[in-house]
Amino acid sequence: QVQLVESGGGLVQPGGSLRLACAASGIDFPMYTMGWYRQAPGKQREIVALIVRGLYTNYVDSVKGRFTISRDNAKNTVYLQMNSLKPEDTAVYYCNAARNNGMTYWGKGTLVTVSS
Repeated sequence: QVQLVESGGGLVQPGGSLRLACAASGIDFPMYTMGWYRQAPGKQREIVALIVRGLYTNYVDSVKGRFTISRDNAKNTVYLQMNSLKPEDTAVYYCNAARNNGMTYWGKGTLVTVSS
């Protein structure tokens, strides 16, 4: 059974930091591209950051320089370090695991609220 379990969300003031984690089980983790997506109220889900097997990373423009995605293949975990948070970063953040053969899995999400 595949599980992606996100953690680390919460309430933070503008300018603050949070570190999200996504622990994966039931998949051959090193073979998957891992991603973080987010969905704000009333908006479509959007990609935030990706990390490919070979540690290539990509980010949406709005988070470049503020967010860092990383992975620990020994722990089957992907992280998203979020710094200089803004109110517009408020969203439910989802973890995604995907392979080139079309297999894809989603976590249930963790809520990040940036507010004073």
